[in-house]
Amino acid sequence: MARWTKPAEGSWTEHYPELGTGPISLRDSVSPEFYELEREAIFRRTWLNVARVEELPRTGSYLTRELEVVGTSIIVVRDGAGQIRAFHNLCRHRGNKLVWNDFPDRETRGVCRQFTCKYHGWRYGLDGALTFVQQEGEFFDIDKDGHGLAPVHCDVWNGFVFVNFAAEPPQGLREFLGPMITGLDGYPFDRLTERYEFVAHNNSNWKIFADAFQEYYHVPGLHPQQVPPAVRNPDAGFECAHFQLDGPHRVVSTAGARRWDLPPEYMYPIERLTRSGLIGPWETPDLGELPAGVNPGGIQPWGISNFQIFPNLEILVYGGWYLLYRYWPTSHNTHRFEAYAGFHPARTVRERIEHEIAAVVLKDFALQDAGMLGGTQVALETGVVDDFPLSDQEILVRHLHKVVGDRVAEFQRVPSPAGVAS
Repeated sequence: MARWTKPAEGSWTEHYPELGTGPISLRDSVSPEFYELEREAIFRRTWLNVARVEELPRTGSYLTRELEVVGTSIIVVRDGAGQIRAFHNLCRHRGNKLVWNDFPDRETRGVCRQFTCKYHGWRYGLDGALTFVQQEGEFFDIDKDGHGLAPVHCDVWNGFVFVNFAAEPPQGLREFLGPMITGLDGYPFDRLTERYEFVAHNNSNWKIFADAFQEYYHVPGLHPQQVPPAVRNPDAGFECAHFQLDGPHRVVSTAGARRWDLPPEYMYPIERLTRSGLIGPWETPDLGELPAGVNPGGIQPWGISNFQIFPNLEILVYGGWYLLYRYWPTSHNTHRFEAYAGFHPARTVRERIEHEIAAVVLKDFALQDAGMLGGTQVALETGVVDDFPLSDQEILVRHLHKVVGDRVAEFQRVPSPAGVAS
């Protein structure tokens, strides 16, 4: 049976004394006013993941992202030099949305040699430069060099494309991620390119869903058929093996359990038949030696490490594949949940079936969590109670709400520096 120990302080929460141990408030998840502050203090000033480099495989590959939380649409494109760039999706002539197909509020993707505005025909290169103005002589000394697409700060880490809407981000991307997250350097994300994606629109604040994946305390109650005996503590339900904080980021790791050793009642019949399911395929390609950062607690046997990159990204790392979640706020009590599973490209029909089964089972369990969200949001909005006790297994919930609160409080205390976009 897997064994692990808590820190010398006796609990994970007490190991990080700045978190405190008292009840927490969840007013940050029901207040329209707080949501507006979050938009300014966090989402308009923090590095946000919007894509993977595999989505932009060649010169001229582009995609658009509709980001309600920052009130803008962006174009992400690979230019002629191979660099990935980001721009506001806005023509500099009269403000028409530049890149869209049948419906301007929907995201799109494709390949092109230049961007042409549908309204008056202005054209822009892949580097954002204005290259053509219809009837240029009718304008009054227009400076084409000064009318390129409005850029958005863009950088790439391990193939993950991030943007930042501050005029001058206070940190570069790698510095922002810090040593715990960059400890994943060397994990073969670039080889796990077979993707299974889904999107769900949820009637809850974005943090409420993030909270559901930051703790496994809920597993015995919400997913009782999936509590394997090898990691079950009969006195504590389900206990995670390792928690760690690094600045605004968090990670939780679980011990591993071999699915094929479990009794049949702990899995769906289709899992037994296909040898794939909740933890992915039972057998995965050998990816070579993995970086130590994937299992920062050194847990043996190791199962999953769930890295939560502030504010709205989670990467769940397994031995041979990974999951990605994003939570995009659309209002103070709604959000868009994006998810995908990334596998090594299937080499046989059986491997393809294993991947598809894993994706379906994972989606089913994510939707079990999502099914709780509307009820949580409605109950919180009554305001009847606002002091909620948290267990040691919910330390990351405590941390997320503290970091969000601290960022908003700092924003309110310190006037916006010159040059910071609002």
